[in-house]
Amino acid sequence: MADHIRIRPAEGTWTVRAGGAIIGETTRALELTEGSYPPVIYFPREDIAMALLDQSARTSTCPYKGAAEYFTVAAKSGPIHDAAWSYPAPIPAAQAIAGHLAFYPDKATVERI
Repeated sequence: MADHIRIRPAEGTWTVRAGGAIIGETTRALELTEGSYPPVIYFPREDIAMALLDQSARTSTCPYKGAAEYFTVAAKSGPIHDAAWSYPAPIPAAQAIAGHLAFYPDKATVERI
């Protein structure tokens, strides 16, 4: 399992934009690679405008990361449902992403600036 997930610092400054607004910026992002999937950038919650996110009822479980919770972005143009996810208490192999959020690329734009 340790070979399936790799977490490392994502160098540089990263932003996340949803509904036309920047909702987060960080220099403390983490890059998670899982098997053959594209890398995913995780933002510390402290660097996200959490007032714009509402936790949804959706949950899921990943055998490599644990139980996930999902968030809807309250954008000016309307809600962007389940745009982000987080693992509040990940399994030990993924502990580094605790307190972080990731965003679906079809619902938010994550960029290194």
